[in-house]
Amino acid sequence: MRDAPLPETLLDWYDTHARDLPWRVGPSARAAGARPDPYAVWLSEIMLQQTTVAAVKGYFARFTKRWPDVDALAAAEDADVMGEWAGLGYYARARNLLKCARIVAEDHGGRFPDTRPGLQELPGIGPYTAAAIAAIAFDRPETVVDGNVERVMARLHDIRAPLPGAKPELTAAAAALSPGRRPGDYAQAVMDLGATICTPRAPACGICPWQPACAAHRAGTAAGLPAKKPKTPKPVRHGIAYVALREDGALLLERRPEKGLLGGMLGWPGSTWTEDTEPVPAPPLKADWSPLPAEARHTFTHFHLRLRIETARVPVGARAEFGEFVPPARFSPAQLPTVMRKVFDLAHPRLENDDRDGRNRP
Repeated sequence: MRDAPLPETLLDWYDTHARDLPWRVGPSARAAGARPDPYAVWLSEIMLQQTTVAAVKGYFARFTKRWPDVDALAAAEDADVMGEWAGLGYYARARNLLKCARIVAEDHGGRFPDTRPGLQELPGIGPYTAAAIAAIAFDRPETVVDGNVERVMARLHDIRAPLPGAKPELTAAAAALSPGRRPGDYAQAVMDLGATICTPRAPACGICPWQPACAAHRAGTAAGLPAKKPKTPKPVRHGIAYVALREDGALLLERRPEKGLLGGMLGWPGSTWTEDTEPVPAPPLKADWSPLPAEARHTFTHFHLRLRIETARVPVGARAEFGEFVPPARFSPAQLPTVMRKVFDLAHPRLENDDRDGRNRP
């Protein structure tokens, strides 16, 4: 194995050590003739963008149970899909997921294009995702480069230029190794190597199949690669979230606009999120609003958010300027994106206590 070409060495390792993932056809099954389901590969790749395997497994299981193929997903209600996606983050992915499913169902007869250029024409599928689906689902000889692959290539070749500037060099290094034989298995093998052995911290070089060829291991630089430019501090934005409980148990919620952050998701009415000034109060209806002592804190990709929470109990006849009252039978906190669920977790005990002792009743 030591004298074999690097791709062959890694494929031999993968045949024994491949991760068991719910969307994956493993090497032994593939050798026996099983082929990946392009729908499962596509769905998993979209879910895995900016998200961990551990976080995705449960969502993937629920989605495929409820919508087992692309035609079923294409026919789904937008609100149902957004509700199932809640908590997974990066909600534009869910909107594009539906757009893509409907195009595949309506324009492609329920079959995904089997080439990288064809896949890349679909909503939500960029260069990396197109290459991954083409390689894994259709065994096309594409170069697949995610964060795991970048790390492996940086260490294998001791590439010390920092990310993101080093991306072209790392991609070229990965392309030079990508084999024509078993490209789907090879793509997954490099990702598995990065996820299980060539990890960000404390790489297990002693059991790595590529250790003899690894330039960073010889130089003693592996643990520090890939290098990254220092991150600039994230700004902090502030806002107000209003949680209104009607006497019959209904909660006031609004669906955010399709475009923008948390687009299409359910949430609490609130103010604009501001960075340099105090948020302007924007209560959705007249009520005896009471602030909570704690605020909901959440971090997005580009900023930290701090939400002050105001709660109120209102009569059954109350009318809001925006949003709608959702009865208890139709509401589940799991339908909310993470930041809105944090608001609920803080506000719910206050509203429950007020209900029991009669305080803040209108």
